[in-house]
Amino acid sequence: MNESILLDFMSLCERLKCNTRHSWTSTGRHESVAEHSWRLCVFAWLMKEQFPELDIERVMMLCLFHDLGEAVTGDVPCFEKGEEDCLKEENALEAIAEMLPETYCQELKGMFKEISENCTPEARLFHALDKMEAVIQHNEAPVSTWLPLEHELQLTYGTSQAEDFPFTKSLRERIRQDSLNKMAEEKH
Repeated sequence: MNESILLDFMSLCERLKCNTRHSWTSTGRHESVAEHSWRLCVFAWLMKEQFPELDIERVMMLCLFHDLGEAVTGDVPCFEKGEEDCLKEENALEAIAEMLPETYCQELKGMFKEISENCTPEARLFHALDKMEAVIQHNEAPVSTWLPLEHELQLTYGTSQAEDFPFTKSLRERIRQDSLNKMAEEKH
């Protein structure tokens, strides 16, 4: 890969540090897309013992690159994201992959396709972890940062994705209970 392509791609990735998500951190600032992706990779790495039959490095790669399109489109919260937003992000992912030499381009496109089709156990685990990480982040932030609709989302978001594996199903229930506890504490 030549230096210009490498530096252009790195510059594009830097935008993920600047683009914020709807989520807040425990210290009261908006989380960046890059921070979400990084912690999602850590979450996947921590699943090694729970999923010895899966390619956890592959799951981590899906985590690392899944929101790359948001370097171009910015983050749109799940409860606001429509068909047009999904199409914009899909087009951004295609253009981003096309920036790279053929082998990197095809590898990225393969990951984007795997995420989109959700046809491998690795992709299904990625989706469960991605949703749960967002709920965990909300649980860590003050309830005052939650929108009214997020009280229900904290109890339901990612539940269907977590159903694919006994461990993620159990973990999602634990996270749901943490949300209920946080909401009860806030009322007092």
